[in-house]
Amino acid sequence: MRRCTSLSLDVATAFLIGIIGALCFQASLNGKFVFDDVAAIVNNKDVHSEASLSQVFKNDFWGTSLSHNSSHKSYRPFTVLSFKFNVWLRNGKLEPYSFHLCNIILHGISSALSFILFIFMFQRRNVKDLKPLLAAVLFSIHPVHTEAVAGIVGRADLLCAIFAFLAVICYAFSIDFNNGVCIKEVLLSSIFACIAMLSKEQGITALALCGAYDIIIVNSVHPTSLLLTVLQICKEMKICKYGIVLFSRRKQITFFLKREHHFMILRQIILFTAGSLMVYFRCWIMNFEAPNFQKIDNPASFADSIFTRFINYNYVYVMNTWITICPYWLCFDWSMGCIPLIMSLFDLRILFVLVYWLFCLALLNRTIRLGKCSLAQQIIMAIGFVVISFFPASNILFRVGFVIAERNLYLPSVGFCMLVTIGIEQLYLGLKRKAALFYLLGLLLLTNVYRCHQRSLDWSNEKVLFFSGLKVCPLNAKVHYNVAKSSFNVTTSVKHYREAIRLNPEYEQALNNLANVLRDNGDIKESEELLRKAIKIRPNFATAWMNLGIVLAHMRRYDEALDSYKMALSYRKNYPDCYYNLGNLYLSQKKHLEAYVAWREATNQKPKHSIAWNNMIVLMDSLGESDRAEELALEALEILPDDPNLHFNLANTLGKKSQYEKAEEHFKQAIKLKPQQALFHTNLGVLYHRWKKYKKAEDHYLKALNINPDQKNVEQNLKSVQKQLLKTIYSEVK
Repeated sequence: MRRCTSLSLDVATAFLIGIIGALCFQASLNGKFVFDDVAAIVNNKDVHSEASLSQVFKNDFWGTSLSHNSSHKSYRPFTVLSFKFNVWLRNGKLEPYSFHLCNIILHGISSALSFILFIFMFQRRNVKDLKPLLAAVLFSIHPVHTEAVAGIVGRADLLCAIFAFLAVICYAFSIDFNNGVCIKEVLLSSIFACIAMLSKEQGITALALCGAYDIIIVNSVHPTSLLLTVLQICKEMKICKYGIVLFSRRKQITFFLKREHHFMILRQIILFTAGSLMVYFRCWIMNFEAPNFQKIDNPASFADSIFTRFINYNYVYVMNTWITICPYWLCFDWSMGCIPLIMSLFDLRILFVLVYWLFCLALLNRTIRLGKCSLAQQIIMAIGFVVISFFPASNILFRVGFVIAERNLYLPSVGFCMLVTIGIEQLYLGLKRKAALFYLLGLLLLTNVYRCHQRSLDWSNEKVLFFSGLKVCPLNAKVHYNVAKSSFNVTTSVKHYREAIRLNPEYEQALNNLANVLRDNGDIKESEELLRKAIKIRPNFATAWMNLGIVLAHMRRYDEALDSYKMALSYRKNYPDCYYNLGNLYLSQKKHLEAYVAWREATNQKPKHSIAWNNMIVLMDSLGESDRAEELALEALEILPDDPNLHFNLANTLGKKSQYEKAEEHFKQAIKLKPQQALFHTNLGVLYHRWKKYKKAEDHYLKALNINPDQKNVEQNLKSVQKQLLKTIYSEVK
């Protein structure tokens, strides 16, 4: 009965913690698709409803084929499937609200599971032990989680954490109640870990966390004992001529002879085997090729000196620890100069690295001196959780494509919250005035809740998010680039693009975008110079080649423009926008057939390329091919039924064929979709004028003039139709 009461209380507590975690980030509900969301969701064909499920398992997280050179090799099919599920729920529509709601719910589930996890990790003996509750609350309201929750691509970290928690909980539950081999339960934990890995690569560490829990918590193996055992194994083992590891019979390894450790060793072997198979699968799916990252993504990893790499990696560890302890300096992107490299021994930041490691060593020394008590086990488990779950992002085994990624701290923060809870407990036991500690703890919790809310608002739209980044990383060229990209003010855009280029002169994307802004504002010459510089830096930059073609076409250098478009298509064969612009080039040269073929290819590659469809319809109509124009319009409307311009152009074609009723229907549909377009009302007025429905013609001419008064031809048409109305009235009176 008491056990049932305890279980009910734990379930209720977990549910409450989940609600608290969800409410902390509710400000992100009305957020939009921001930053990486655009690439991973909006522009990712695998997420859209028409894409086949099989593609999800063939492409990376961003929708690029895993075999492609530009692929990041981030294989997260379960996360992409969850995005696809969001789209399916909204009948094929990309609505950010449902994505954000799903993320918040997942964080609530993760927070609830963290409480169950902490019960095992703290070895709670009765419900009066509040450490699991405090640690779970700290986890649920930690501001460093904002990127994972408010940024939709953080879904990968949320799913990874949920299944990693399930793996450890399942493992811990089984061996706590039955210290046997527990093959079924260990295999179930391995399945959860596999799903975690297929949500995000970091999930594979769940198996190592299970192993650490088994060794440290269940079997109370002290790190020094484990280290001595490993050294003894290395000393005693020999390799025979067949390559099989043998142990000398002269000495026995007492650790392995302990009966209570036999089952643990078998479980570790199962975990290791499962982990090895998962690593092999992960390498196989990416064709045993490492992703190609640029220097700007992770400058320290490209440093020539081993010392430079070593000291900068360690400084990054310091920064990760700092933003976890004090989540005030939070930024959506930490690359490209946000953390300048330490290049000299006289750099004062080396002191922070030294202090950091001295503190870590002091903590380890203190823990080892505690012996095999439960406190020591909890500290070691907490440190182990941080180290193991952060290890894939540490740059030790392989280069990663970022400097700091706040969402990567979602899983490691479990260990951090555990350490903070242990520290608070020790303060409580050592302080005489305990009330002060409660006040400080309350202040900490309220501060975290407020910071979560504040940071969630930062993630609500790109403009706010990018400007918040300027406060933290003013030397980050990418932050300036994104501020410029999100700004609708030309002066602001130019200013920040130039600053991005000043900070990183080889920032080819900033050069390309600045060139586009200058081109649109008439500075064609500098635009050409910037684009040529961009393709010199990166010769295979297809977008820059296409934009150079647009600039050259504007300057009537048609042959050079054609060459630029061909270069763009040689680097990116599936490039509908380039085919569209190529069609425009041919049209300006009156090469109508070539223009049509180019636009047709654009729609073949991207069926929803509205402008290419409309250009083909207008071209056919202008060449007198009204039947072909009608066929194209109807074909396009099958794909884009809510495109007002398609309805408008079809209506014009039908009007010329004197099919007034059909034309009227499509004009009305165009106006319904875009009521403030003066041209739509004008042409419907012309249709009624020709149809001799003068009153309706007058109404739409007036609506057109109301939207845009500066239309002389509409005024003339209005006068003409009003004369006709007067004649009609006069004839009726007469």
